Parts: sequence; C-alpha cells; structure tokens
Amino acid sequence: MQPKNLSPQRENNLKITEINCTIMMEFVLLGFSDIPKFHWVLFGIFLVIYIIILLGNGIIILITRIDFSLQTPMYFFLSNFSFLEICYVSVTIPKMLMDLWTQKGVISFFACATQMCFFLMLGATECFLLAMMAYDRYVAICNPLHYPLVMNHKVCVQLVVASWMSGLPVQIGQTCQIFSLPFCGSNQINHFFCDIPPLLKLACGDIFVNKMMVYIFAVLFVTVPFMLILGYYIRIISTILKLPSSTGWTKAFSTCSSHLIVVVLFYGSATITYLKPKSNQYEGMDKLLSLFYAVLTPMFNPMIYSLRNKDVKEALRKFLPKFSALWDI
Repeated sequence: MQPKNLSPQRENNLKITEINCTIMMEFVLLGFSDIPKFHWVLFGIFLVIYIIILLGNGIIILITRIDFSLQTPMYFFLSNFSFLEICYVSVTIPKMLMDLWTQKGVISFFACATQMCFFLMLGATECFLLAMMAYDRYVAICNPLHYPLVMNHKVCVQLVVASWMSGLPVQIGQTCQIFSLPFCGSNQINHFFCDIPPLLKLACGDIFVNKMMVYIFAVLFVTVPFMLILGYYIRIISTILKLPSSTGWTKAFSTCSSHLIVVVLFYGSATITYLKPKSNQYEGMDKLLSLFYAVLTPMFNPMIYSLRNKDVKEALRKFLPKFSALWDI
C-alpha cells in the first residue's frame, strides 16, 4: 500500500517502475521483424531446413545402428553428433517457426532462460564432441596398432558422456547469472532466439563482470577444444606426410576432411559471434552469424559426412532400396 504523502512525481516514478517490472516478466524476440514482407518466405525456408536436418541426421543415426560395417568408434561418435544436432536446432527453430507463423515473438522470462540454457549446454557439448572426434582420428592415424585397445566401446561411451556433461554446471550457472541481472526499459530482444549478447544489451547497471565471464566461458568452451583439435590435426598431418605413398595420404585425409570442414564452419562462426567486440552497428551481422552456426551448419553436416565418406555412401546405397521396399508394402 502506497503512503498518501507521496508527491505526484514520486507516484509517477513508482508506477513506471511497476510497469517495467511487469514488462520484464516476458520478452519479445524481434527476429526478422525488419523484413515483414518476407515472413512467409522465411517460414517456408526454415521449415524445409528443419525437415532436412531431422531427416538427414536421423538417417545417419539409423544407418550407423543397422549397418555392421559402420559399427566403429568413428561412426559411434558421428551418430551421437547427429543426435546432438537434432537437439541443438530443436531448441531454436520450432520457436522461430511459431514466431514467423503468428508474427508474435513473445517469450516468457522462464522460457527465455530455459532456451538459452539448453542452447549454451548443447553448444558446449558440440565443442567437446568435435574435440573427441578429432582425438579418435588422431589415435586411428597416429597409433593404428593400439586403436582397437585405446578406443574400445567403454572408452567411447565415457568420452561421449563427458562431452554431454561437461557444460551442464557451468552453463546453468551462467544462465542464472545472466537472468539475475536487473532488466529495465525495452524488453525487445533483437535476435531470433534468447542469446547472451542481445540479452546483455537490455540489462541495467554495471555488467562489466558479466561480459568478462562471457569471454572467459567462451575461451573455456570454444578456444580450449579448438586448440585441442588443432593440436591433434598437427600431429595427424605430420604423420600423414611421413607415409610412403600418395595413396596412403589420400585415404588418411579422406577420413579427416569431413570433420575438418564441420570444425571450420562451426568454430569460425561461433568464435566471431562470441569473441568479437560488441557494437550496435553489427546487429544484422550477429544474426547472420548466429543463423549460420545455429541452423545452417547442422543442415550441412549430413551432406558433408555422406557426400565425402565412402562408407556412409555405401551404407546409404544398401539402406535406400530397403526403405523403398518397405514403403511399397
């Protein structure tokens, strides 16, 4: 109950504060509101992309389970990576499609925090899983005689579990830290999902510590795994160059090329997004980069691994006739 002796100005300020507190119970994702004429076109494009991601990664998971020739550590990691990609895009694309369909970007405070938490956790998992896949190639090429012993099924499961669990406590803590900040003024997030950089722009007060924590976590979960991958591939390349024949070079490089392409696509766009200096002049570029690593890279992954991998192409040739036969029945 408000005291009766408050001045009109104080009462007005109190009402404004109450309104701001009410508004901050939800956010508005602006998404692609700056190009309203293309909403339905974008809806169709992203719906097709989402279906391609689900089908492409789903087929890879299926063939690595049913084809005996793909029952190896390399394809065990690949099937887990495909499952991760399905989870990763399902955090952002369904909400984005709903916003394009309804032309409303309203998201509750809790839903926004949940979306960002899962996006960060799955992103951290992808960084570490890519590093584990590089370690698998390193052992296979640099220590081929010890490969079956070192990369046994138990070790592979442990590495995958470690990749999935590594980001849980840190990213949950980071999400709690971000959403414990006071938000005032506008509740409009100039992005198509709840991400750290656009949310920090809405926060009030001194957020220097929060920005520093973002950089520290980015270094921990992006730079460190990338340096591990770089180290593994330096050893791999040095080993390949010692092989006596060009045939050995081609075979060794063919097992690594798909993984390298995915690493460059994902780490390149993610590193630029989270480690570059923030500026209001590049908000459109931020969206484009986020779209690239959050949506387009997961769509390219099945194509990269299937088109550049003989084993996967052969498994697909055996699988598709069976699938069409079942469809005819």
